[in-house]
Amino acid sequence: MGILEGKKLLVTGVLMDSSIAFHVARIAQEEGAEVVLTSFGRTMRITQTIARRLPSTPEVLELDVTDAEHLDTLADRAAASVGRLDGVLHSIGFAPQGAFNFLEGTWEDVSTALHVSAYSLKSLATATLPLMSGGGALVGLTFDASFAWPVYDWMGVAKAAFESTNRYLARDLGPQGVRCNLVAAGPIRTTAAKSIPGFERFEESWDSRAPLGWDVGDPVPAARACVALLSDWFPATTGEIVHVDGGVHAMGL
Repeated sequence: MGILEGKKLLVTGVLMDSSIAFHVARIAQEEGAEVVLTSFGRTMRITQTIARRLPSTPEVLELDVTDAEHLDTLADRAAASVGRLDGVLHSIGFAPQGAFNFLEGTWEDVSTALHVSAYSLKSLATATLPLMSGGGALVGLTFDASFAWPVYDWMGVAKAAFESTNRYLARDLGPQGVRCNLVAAGPIRTTAAKSIPGFERFEESWDSRAPLGWDVGDPVPAARACVALLSDWFPATTGEIVHVDGGVHAMGL
């Protein structure tokens, strides 16, 4: 019996089979969960195609986390698909190119990054909460916001807001039995990463700094951590950030 046997999960962010979210969905199914995915707009067809590479092809619901109507109807649409939810994976992030220049980034660029990459954690949590009446787990993916990283700029600020949002959600949803945790993954060569100018600087240095080593082409360690947090194996853990980065976060220069 798998650690997610009988669980029903909603997984966002499956765009390519190289993504952490794809491998969360795959491992979750292998561990006994029923999974539903989300996507929107022009990427819907891509997600539906990639979904067929999973052990069992899940339904793909339309969800733009900046669209109030999508959020307002999400619980009803997910209920029609899986009945209830025991866990939700937030794997959503976006910043316009201008947000990757800290001093020149406009408020329009920054507000978009904050809305999509930070506020959406709260939006997704409250949208799915009606289906987690028996408690559950909300897990999000972050890139450690403790530092001012090269090239990350306003996306780093958005991740800091994201991590703070998780702590407040842990406070407010804990009494309802919902655990809220994040996985801080090291750099993974995904579609989203390729959109970050200068991302190769992380690729070039991370492995040499990680005590355990690091493979930018392997999303599975981070995915396994997400699956563990979505399971019942962490019943008293919330508001936490689990680092899956080869140990870089604990090292000095």
